[in-house]
Amino acid sequence: MARQLRAEQTRATIVKAAAELFDEYGYESASLRDIVARANVTKGAVYFHFATKEDLAHAVMDLQHDAFSRSMVDVDRQGYSSLEILIRATFEMAQQIGRCPIARASLRLAMSGVSLSRPLRDPVSDWMKDAAGRLGDAMREADIDAEVEVEGATRALVYFLVGSRVVGSASKSVHEMGREVAEMWRFMIPALVPVVRRRRYLDLVAALE
Repeated sequence: MARQLRAEQTRATIVKAAAELFDEYGYESASLRDIVARANVTKGAVYFHFATKEDLAHAVMDLQHDAFSRSMVDVDRQGYSSLEILIRATFEMAQQIGRCPIARASLRLAMSGVSLSRPLRDPVSDWMKDAAGRLGDAMREADIDAEVEVEGATRALVYFLVGSRVVGSASKSVHEMGREVAEMWRFMIPALVPVVRRRRYLDLVAALE
């Protein structure tokens, strides 16, 4: 059991080191030698867990997908409206990107267009699908105006979140990212939400900010 735990800890250390380097320098510029040095492990330890750097990229993407999925399960259990779940999810995403190199690396990997033998998981497509579903549910709950074009609203939402990271500083703080997400919602809520329900969601955004 102790040996298995050490192996799991070593694997996690390697994945974190790879994520930090993918985030800082990009996938192509980060070598396995660099990852070995950053993780402070032997080359043999890396190859025990990962045959190639490509396997490490997949591990980073899978780990971030699982982390965000778990956080969304927790939010779903609270019984919030669909729009509140979506708003909370965007702030959670901003926090993960601001605090976690694995989240930042997964987004950079997705945006880099790197060609691998096995395609990487696409988090942006996952976010688009989830956001479209939440907005559609919110419309059925009368939190979104019936005239809103859900597909266009989904693109605007996800493109903002991705674009703010792509053009933003790598050193951007969680507070700065939270403020940007709040600014986005203060712009989008009047365009999406019926007048009688706007104050509720604007107050929510202010509280989460």
